[in-house]
Amino acid sequence: MQYLTNPLFGVFLSLAVYELGEWLFKKTKGFFLAQPLFFAMISGIAILALLAQIFHVSISEMYTKAYKPGGDIIFWFVQPATIAFAVPLYKRNDIVKKNAFVILASLIIGVIISLFAITFLARAIGLSRAGVASMLSQSATTAIALPLSQAMGGIPAITAMACILNSVAIYAFGSFVIKIFRLQKDPLGLGLGLGTAGHTVGSAFALEMGSIQGAMAAVAVVLIGVIDNLVIPIFAKIMSI
Repeated sequence: MQYLTNPLFGVFLSLAVYELGEWLFKKTKGFFLAQPLFFAMISGIAILALLAQIFHVSISEMYTKAYKPGGDIIFWFVQPATIAFAVPLYKRNDIVKKNAFVILASLIIGVIISLFAITFLARAIGLSRAGVASMLSQSATTAIALPLSQAMGGIPAITAMACILNSVAIYAFGSFVIKIFRLQKDPLGLGLGLGTAGHTVGSAFALEMGSIQGAMAAVAVVLIGVIDNLVIPIFAKIMSI
């Protein structure tokens, strides 16, 4: 057990399961359950649970003492990686300036509608106050959603899972939904939608479709984080969350 408390263990485990997920994703030709981010999360939890059984400790102790020191190192890089989305935004800032009002208004309205929908569904299935609070910030990218969730009294682990599942769903079913609803006709709206719903994974997906879509997705990732920080505390107070 003492060897596992080295931060390198958490770093190695994260990279190993992610690389394995990428290999499986390619081998299965894009099978959504093998999406690297989703696969890494599930297999990482399974490995920690198995190690906890082997060393006769709780899963919580295995996570905090063995994985978290290395996991925190990786999480530190999430924030500068999020800032890097300013690059495609800068390249197409002409589109942003031209449609600034439409972009901002659509994102604000979308966030408010999603907050009501999330709260209604969370309460309908009987989630506790902490559970509801954990789900509210899932529209923001993980680096922003986790501290916001914690500040609201939520459980960051649940928030992280919700953010990851959003990304996996967008990556898995995005092409199908775009084709069915013919969303490719509006590159601006498509980029905003992918960035809002799929965060960094959705933004990477949008960038594959074109520079406008990629820039709009980057705008969504950045602005949604700001909007969530401003709107969610007020919304939670009004809804007594």
